[in-house]
Amino acid sequence: MNLPYEWRVGWRYTRASRSARRNGFISFISGVSVLGIALGVAALIIVLSVMNGFQKEVRDRMLSVVAHVELYDTSGLGLRNWQELADAARRNPAVRGAAPFVPAQALIARGEDMRGSVVRGILPEAEASVTPLAASLKGTFARLQPGGWGVVIGQEMARSLGVREGDSLTLVAPSGQVTPAGVVPRVKQVTVVGLFNSGHFEYDNGLVLMHIDDAAKLFRTGGPSGVQLKLQDPQQARVVAAELTESLGLGVAVRDWTHTNRNWFDAVQVEKRMMFIILTLIVAVAAFNLVSTLVMTVTDKQSDIAILRTLGASPRSIMGIFMVQGALSGVLGTLGGLGLGLLVAFNVDVIVPFIERLLGVHFLPGSIYLISQMPSDPQASDIIPIAIISLVLSLVATLYPSWRASRVQPAEALRYE
Repeated sequence: MNLPYEWRVGWRYTRASRSARRNGFISFISGVSVLGIALGVAALIIVLSVMNGFQKEVRDRMLSVVAHVELYDTSGLGLRNWQELADAARRNPAVRGAAPFVPAQALIARGEDMRGSVVRGILPEAEASVTPLAASLKGTFARLQPGGWGVVIGQEMARSLGVREGDSLTLVAPSGQVTPAGVVPRVKQVTVVGLFNSGHFEYDNGLVLMHIDDAAKLFRTGGPSGVQLKLQDPQQARVVAAELTESLGLGVAVRDWTHTNRNWFDAVQVEKRMMFIILTLIVAVAAFNLVSTLVMTVTDKQSDIAILRTLGASPRSIMGIFMVQGALSGVLGTLGGLGLGLLVAFNVDVIVPFIERLLGVHFLPGSIYLISQMPSDPQASDIIPIAIISLVLSLVATLYPSWRASRVQPAEALRYE
């Protein structure tokens, strides 16, 4: 295969700059430039993969506890027959399961310890069709019987309150009842009949599940306050929620899981964009180190440039030679960075525990970061733009030195040779 001589000479200069002793310093600078690009690309891939993994892990654990879409009655009349609303929602082919619920907030107390908690009244036999947590703990949820005043709480809450199965807790409803002595808060003794561990600290430490009939009595809702839905694809929750809003009409509020946790996911997206920008600047700095490398190469190769010009090479061809040399360095750095980044990204679950054992530290305390293990999820939608940006920056960095090489005058270059 006969390549244009610009490619052949550019490739030869790339190899020569690394092998010739008299060009050892140029070789070193060129190697540093390639290494800088590789490390920048690898850092981008690793960081974005970890952020994707963190978002995916938290989302999956969150969706094991909460429904994909929630329907609320806004008519003020209450859901006398939640099945009618569930049947209307099931007409959408994306809906795979439905269950009634009563959402509320309350204080939960054990001795002198008191904390706020989210209380969810559920129908145990229907909840399994909506959340994976209920499906995996059918035996535990079956202990929630109407009138039994039992609750299922997270293991973190049980640990912090110092309770076990069979112990009693006190639930204090936010709205009290009016008596001749004034407003008296509604207080109810409940029994812990089971524990759950979703892997999501926020829910394990703040969610209380009880039978829907008991919750309706305690919070005086008169029945279910809404209906939870499970979708075929949770990533389509926003689209399905918009369709349900249109089909169900007035009197029903529709809220999907991305809306419920909007602040957290918006914060993650902003952080991801900022990290992409910051680390792209690192790649840009490394790519523009090629400018100094090529400027020194042009200065060193002026006699070669003059000879090529006298043999008939055009300024455009000279420019092409050095653009090929710089572009090859960018390609090598990008490919090296892709290889290193993907190697680390796909083995984070092995590398990070090894570093933690070696240093005796724990990078992700579950009480702070929601999860306790470093996740990773490399995605082509991140990796391909990273590679393209790195290659483009490397190519742009070659323009000025290559143009300068094309302006070399043969007579001036050979005067002192």
